[in-house]
Amino acid sequence: MYQVSLPQSLQQDLPLTALAPMQDVTNLWFMKVIAHYGGPDYFFTEYFRVNDTSRLNRKILAAITENDTGRPVFAQMIGESIPDLARTAKELCDYNIAGVDLNMGCPAPRIYRKNVGGGLLREPEKVKRILGELRSVVNDRPLTVKMRVGFENTDNFYKILNIIADNNIDLLSLHGRTVKDMYHGEVKYDLIAEAVRRVNCPVLANGNIKSATTALEVLSQTGAAGVMVGRWAIGNPWLFHQIRQALRGEQITLVPLTEVRHYIDRLWQTPTASTMPERARIGYLKMFLNYIALNVDTDGHFLRLMRHTSTEIELFNLCDRFLLTDLTKTLALTPSTILV
Repeated sequence: MYQVSLPQSLQQDLPLTALAPMQDVTNLWFMKVIAHYGGPDYFFTEYFRVNDTSRLNRKILAAITENDTGRPVFAQMIGESIPDLARTAKELCDYNIAGVDLNMGCPAPRIYRKNVGGGLLREPEKVKRILGELRSVVNDRPLTVKMRVGFENTDNFYKILNIIADNNIDLLSLHGRTVKDMYHGEVKYDLIAEAVRRVNCPVLANGNIKSATTALEVLSQTGAAGVMVGRWAIGNPWLFHQIRQALRGEQITLVPLTEVRHYIDRLWQTPTASTMPERARIGYLKMFLNYIALNVDTDGHFLRLMRHTSTEIELFNLCDRFLLTDLTKTLALTPSTILV
């Protein structure tokens, strides 16, 4: 049924898990960190920007060439120039990638205004030409798509699903919100279920999968082949392991907050740390702490106080206060929904 076989999962008898590609987050270092805690079946790189002057970004490429996690890595592209997307796809196929992924879901206004990422969902005919050309050059490994259910509405949803089916796409990662929804509002899991019925490839359900329990509910509701998790895996890198435990009917392992403190240390010790100014390094860590805090303190005190810290000492003293004071406390299995 599918043109190319997908890489094997960690547990062949279980649904797939994938870490969603997130710009400035899912770099080589974060992949290594999250793999330490029982990572996903599949990784996806940050997107390679594609245009008439683009070359493969060496830092993003490192997530492929220097990746020792033992997990397959899909290389994601973002762009709208068909000749340049084809050129870049062929270049990427020279590396040890699990497949080539096209970004048709990025909701950042600065991206979709250039008619790339989620902006492509406004132009089904353009999507048809792009996928047709990519399928002709990516023929010895999977060609995959990451998208949302629409741009401002879902008017083009079924048309694009038909295009995906017609071009023998090997895996569809579908976020159940529109581009304009960003990360707010209800996730349309019913449309993900509709995609599962209509396309002839596995579908990964994406969107607000914040716990192992949620993952099971979404898999049941959609019939998807697996789940893709983004922001909530930042706050809980143990989540993929917990999802597998839940799928096997096992009791989910509770994570002591002391382990969360060790996780924060790993994030802090990025290979480029010694060359980063303290302020920039703190800003980088806070990007992760925005999500970690939601699992640590459901009242939101940690989140608010963390955002007001300005020095390394101040930030880590606060972490110690919330994570090391009571050694019996554990990470919440269902995180807070405080908006970040």
